[in-house]
Amino acid sequence: MTIRLIIVDDDPLVRAGLTLMLGGAEDLQIVGEGADGRDVPELVARHAPDVVLMDIRMPHVDGLTATERLRALPGAPEVVVLTTFHADEQVLRALRAGAAGFVLKDTPPAEIVAAVRRVAAGDPVLSPAVTRQLMTHVTEQRERPDRRATAAGRLTELADRERDVAVAVGHGRSNAEIASELYMSVPTVKAHVSRILAKLGLNNRVQIALLVHDAGLIDTDRND
Repeated sequence: MTIRLIIVDDDPLVRAGLTLMLGGAEDLQIVGEGADGRDVPELVARHAPDVVLMDIRMPHVDGLTATERLRALPGAPEVVVLTTFHADEQVLRALRAGAAGFVLKDTPPAEIVAAVRRVAAGDPVLSPAVTRQLMTHVTEQRERPDRRATAAGRLTELADRERDVAVAVGHGRSNAEIASELYMSVPTVKAHVSRILAKLGLNNRVQIALLVHDAGLIDTDRND
């Protein structure tokens, strides 16, 4: 399967470098480029990409705002945020907006290609430095009673088995690992994940994991 990709970055040299690097992969096809977040809706409508590689800092509409607007649309492509910055608030805003990946620009080329492939396949991707910062930030934030209570309240909408799956997602388990752990088939796990996303109004597994962490369930459930 060929993965259709759009690159959005205000630096033409960065776009050229990414196009050269990613275009060398046989299963990736660069179908469009944009210089600002305001270009994204038209590019997506015209080219129907599978993944958008999105910079954060752009002059008119930044990448985080563009991601929020794009992921609110039905049938939106996945978004990988690619940036030189990795402040906690940017990571959280990008992930809560529905981005499926957050990769630093100094990530080796092969890993960026792999990230695009994984996101296209439905697997979230975070670079190790971003993951460490994210978990630290979430640990601090979930100590706030208001955030924990709000997250826990949202999770009461789930049936018991759906909650079990959500907690497993929060632990970073794959569908196959969840199936083995909870004694169900992989298609059943996928169905539960789809229902969780629909019930909670979420876009992807990363947002499920964030909500579970916010609710403090990783502390109260088994974590190995």
